[in-house]
Amino acid sequence: MTREAPKDLRSMDALLEIMRALRAPDGCPWDREQNFASIAPYTIEEAYEVADAIDRRDFSALKSELGDLLFQAVYHAQMAEEDQLFSFPDIVQSIAEKLIRRHPHVFGSAKIETAADQTAHWEVVKAAERGHAGHKSVLDDVPLALPALLRAEKLMKRAARVGFFWDKPESVIAKIREETEELVQEVERGDRQKAAEEFGDVLFVLANLARHLGVNPEESLRQTNVKFERRFRFIEDHLREQGREVQGTPLSELEALWQAAKRAERGA
Repeated sequence: MTREAPKDLRSMDALLEIMRALRAPDGCPWDREQNFASIAPYTIEEAYEVADAIDRRDFSALKSELGDLLFQAVYHAQMAEEDQLFSFPDIVQSIAEKLIRRHPHVFGSAKIETAADQTAHWEVVKAAERGHAGHKSVLDDVPLALPALLRAEKLMKRAARVGFFWDKPESVIAKIREETEELVQEVERGDRQKAAEEFGDVLFVLANLARHLGVNPEESLRQTNVKFERRFRFIEDHLREQGREVQGTPLSELEALWQAAKRAERGA
């Protein structure tokens, strides 16, 4: 059976219709086989591709990636509707109600003058929502599926709201030194399991320092990855021009090229 594609492809209804067709008994075999768990990794991947397009300031790609991310929401909504859990309009209503509830200065009479005031109010409202949802801990509902570094930051933020925090960055830096020393000790002992635990402690405290500095640790590491890749490619290109490769090049020469890559970035 051949279906006629929707005519107005700028309509949200068209996307919903396409999704229903893909999941229909005579639709796409691959799409019919999927479930919430199998689609979840794609949802996460699409969110990262949106962030990547923004980082590259590639707005043509951003348009496409946002469409892919929107499709993920539609996909989950279709599966939920098939299981009689909720529908796409329910999702729209849920977020609309939440936005209205969390912006009483826009949709009500509350007075909130600054972004900082809004952030504080937002957290109060979210805390109340968690209470109504029956959460017993301030750490409840921090998603387990988050990247570990990002989740560490969110756990620390939650704990800090109830007074469990170091009061200044210097205190966190001192803790980093302490945890690093413990890591070195376990490395010297040759205990790999203990070393892995201590390594995790170092990362966790670094995430807490990021909170103090107002830095997104996941984004910061992502930018460092980009920087590393750029500099490493500089080294590869330089050696390739000489008919050589990174493998087999003395480390001292690689370090010199790394420094050259840094100078090139600075325009020196």
